[in-house]
Amino acid sequence: MNITPIAITHSCYGEKFGIPRQPQLADASRASIELLPPYNTPDTVAGLEQHSHLWVTFQFHQVAGQWSPKVRPPRLGGNKKLGVFATRSPFRPNNIGLSAVRLIEVRTNPKVELIIGGADLVDGTPILDIKPYIPYADAIPTATSDLAEQAPPAARVQIPENILQTAKNYQDNWGTDLPKLIHQVLAQDPKPAYQQPDPERIYGMALCGFNLQWRYNSGDIEVVGLEKLEREAAS
Repeated sequence: MNITPIAITHSCYGEKFGIPRQPQLADASRASIELLPPYNTPDTVAGLEQHSHLWVTFQFHQVAGQWSPKVRPPRLGGNKKLGVFATRSPFRPNNIGLSAVRLIEVRTNPKVELIIGGADLVDGTPILDIKPYIPYADAIPTATSDLAEQAPPAARVQIPENILQTAKNYQDNWGTDLPKLIHQVLAQDPKPAYQQPDPERIYGMALCGFNLQWRYNSGDIEVVGLEKLEREAAS
């Protein structure tokens, strides 16, 4: 069976590290799904604007290594193993992912692209399929999950005023609210669940063309840097 990507992702996330583990935990994130030939015609997306959300099927293209029958979900602190099909681990037999995202805009000029919110897709992610989210069929109010009944508690994030001002001045073609996105991403505590906070260690991730840096300070997450990445500044 041969599967060919229908689109490519242009995302605010420049690398895997730091991406929220569930898309709606950082609804301020933005991405563009650009349709590729021969699918990049307005006909393929005609009527899609009638839907508020989409199902996006994609490939975990940056996952390295072989899949395993059991994996260590971050939700369990990285210390307990579960069957791969009982988790949402990217280390899967076919490396295929599925996300429900918010459709913000359908653009057909100068290229065919979908602007989406709540994207948990790293920049460059190949898109395999797009389908409308249908609430009466796809939302199941009685569904349960003993493993993840509710979202994990959010950490408190501190952003110094000078860094906050830099974030407020940021503008892109997707309407990203960078201060809100920084709060949402860091509130999920991006570090590996098995690591104990080290106040001396500085963590970093690529976000919206910046190197976002933070540390752990008495249980809070403190932003210590927001610097333009060189490859972004040169473009």
